[in-house]
Amino acid sequence: MTEETTANVDVVIVEDQPDLAEIYKTRLELLGFKSVTAGDGLQALVAIEQHRPRLVLLDLMLPKLPGDQVLKIMRSTDWGEDVKVLIISNLNESEAPKGLHELGIEDYIVKANMTDGQLDKIVGEILKPIGQSEDVSGLEGGDS
Repeated sequence: MTEETTANVDVVIVEDQPDLAEIYKTRLELLGFKSVTAGDGLQALVAIEQHRPRLVLLDLMLPKLPGDQVLKIMRSTDWGEDVKVLIISNLNESEAPKGLHELGIEDYIVKANMTDGQLDKIVGEILKPIGQSEDVSGLEGGDS
């Protein structure tokens, strides 16, 4: 898990593939969002409690504690009950554990179908301050 000042973290990225976590982190930081990464479900809970982010990018298939369990535990705490969560998984939504939407997720994205521009736009929309224009597409040219 990377270290940042608690008050400055916008996003906790929960992803067990380090290269992918770093790609997400770099893209989000280019958009101006401070991020930290967690490589397993237990690290995720520690990072979320410690940093109190505005958003969690949550993979479902994680070592030590699966993402759906991370979400359930978060929602049962005062520090995690209102944090916005975006699921990013290799599982199709129909294959994912049931009840994710009832636990209050912002959206569900299948990694294989996701473009860089889509991630930028969705995160920008979720974290957009009230009254800010909708244009967060500055990096969309890098779609792959």
